[in-house]
Amino acid sequence: MCGRLDYFLNAFATLRTDGSRKNWTGLTYHRSPYKPFLLLAVLDFIESGIIARNFIEPSFELAQSFQNYCALILPPDRKASMSYPFYHLESAAFWELKPQPGLQHQRGLAISVKRLRQLYLGAQFSEDLFPLLQMPSSREKLRTVLIDTYFAAEIRPTIREYSILNCQSTLYSTSLLTTQELLPAFGLTNNPSAHVDLARVRDQGFRKAVVKLYDHRCSLCGIKMLTPEGHTIVDAAHIKPWSLCHNDHPTNGIALCKLCHWSYDKGLMSIDQNYHVMISPAVKNDPNLPGHMLTLLDRPMFRPSESRYWPDLDNLAWHRREKFSKR
Repeated sequence: MCGRLDYFLNAFATLRTDGSRKNWTGLTYHRSPYKPFLLLAVLDFIESGIIARNFIEPSFELAQSFQNYCALILPPDRKASMSYPFYHLESAAFWELKPQPGLQHQRGLAISVKRLRQLYLGAQFSEDLFPLLQMPSSREKLRTVLIDTYFAAEIRPTIREYSILNCQSTLYSTSLLTTQELLPAFGLTNNPSAHVDLARVRDQGFRKAVVKLYDHRCSLCGIKMLTPEGHTIVDAAHIKPWSLCHNDHPTNGIALCKLCHWSYDKGLMSIDQNYHVMISPAVKNDPNLPGHMLTLLDRPMFRPSESRYWPDLDNLAWHRREKFSKR
């Protein structure tokens, strides 16, 4: 087992990456970080239980995690696509692409995420690597070699902190979706050795749970907009602020697009006791131009498929009483 681990440690440390100094800064030793970031995202998914068998799907969630890693070091205007490392990791002996039925692997493609999903079901690790990735000790060694080999010392703590945050928030999200208790933080404890902010774990875990339940759809206007690269138009909002109730249960949350989120926070929108959308008369005040917002009045809100996750009526009543503008 140790011999195989050493082999894969070397394989992870010798990935083929773009080494153009004009494209990459010293934070990545002037090399592309895309393959290391994708592998780090996959290791996080294995640790948190999202990937439980030897198959890596080019899912929206994986693309989103990859984007979050890239955002740690890339400028906001630098576009990154998971499709590049997912496809080109084929050059590593431990990564095998699995074409869609009836198709064959094609080499040398310039491929988008959309095209990647059309051509490939996903990828698999080599049979002797995946068991190592399921073992915490060997997985951590492989994670460490990725971080230490491809990233400068000053950025390594940030990357490691995000990895911990990614794993813990996913576990917290899972606990929120599987328990019926209304507690402030399911199974979370402050762990100084983890070097990660508990509030960030809670915030991201709540977001993951709520956005998943609402399938990336705004609960008030119904809009759903996803990009192949891993961006969604919706946020997760607490109905009653966490600062007042310390309640992260999904029944205290709704998914909202940017406009509805702002309008809800400002008391211009709310939800009645029958789960219908309320619009404040204030939206018609001069010089406002509410546009399509008025068409949402009295429409049923979009809710999770399971009624146990529907918004808590007491929390909705609190928002109508304390936040909604009635004139």
